[in-house]
Amino acid sequence: MNNENTVAVWDVLIRIFHWSLVLAFTVAYFTSEDENAWHIYAGYSVLGLIIFRVIWGFVGSRYARFSDFVHSPANVFHYIAELRAGTAKHHLGHNPLGGWMVLALLSTLLVVTISGLKVYAIEEGRGPLASNLPMLSVISAAHAEDDDEGETGGEGRQDEEFWEEIHEGATNFMLVLITLHVLGVVISSRVHNEHLIKAMLTGKKSKK
Repeated sequence: MNNENTVAVWDVLIRIFHWSLVLAFTVAYFTSEDENAWHIYAGYSVLGLIIFRVIWGFVGSRYARFSDFVHSPANVFHYIAELRAGTAKHHLGHNPLGGWMVLALLSTLLVVTISGLKVYAIEEGRGPLASNLPMLSVISAAHAEDDDEGETGGEGRQDEEFWEEIHEGATNFMLVLITLHVLGVVISSRVHNEHLIKAMLTGKKSKK
């Protein structure tokens, strides 16, 4: 495509963030049953990426800032009505509905990672949320024998089950959001005749 017909939208850091998040979440999800080091490393990576994205949402490039794509509920519902009528306006950055999806994804991922850290702290006594500070550690060996197994009181077990349910529930909700996100990308690409996946690779979108 001719450079005169394109405009730079997604900066390189946003693109690295996006695909790194896809990779980190995928690794975390498919290693969750094994409780191995990869799951923990991937979880920390997701948390670090979320923190970066929140900061970049305030100080980053124009289309990366929350102020560019976080719209009022009225604008979002108006955009949905336009989609149904086939008159939706094209947005170079995130459209109003897509902006809310970004917030939903980030918020849910934050719940996933924090609840995961709580489970890790209760089970292993490690991580930034561990109450036993002398044992504070970023990661433990996978499948390490726990000599203190069974010593956790009933209250501790209840806490662990609570956070495990939060972690699992948030992860399942995240899968729903991802499905909706992918559908949104497909629909928006067809409605506005653009290639959003390619744009997230090159950083450029066609002018309208």
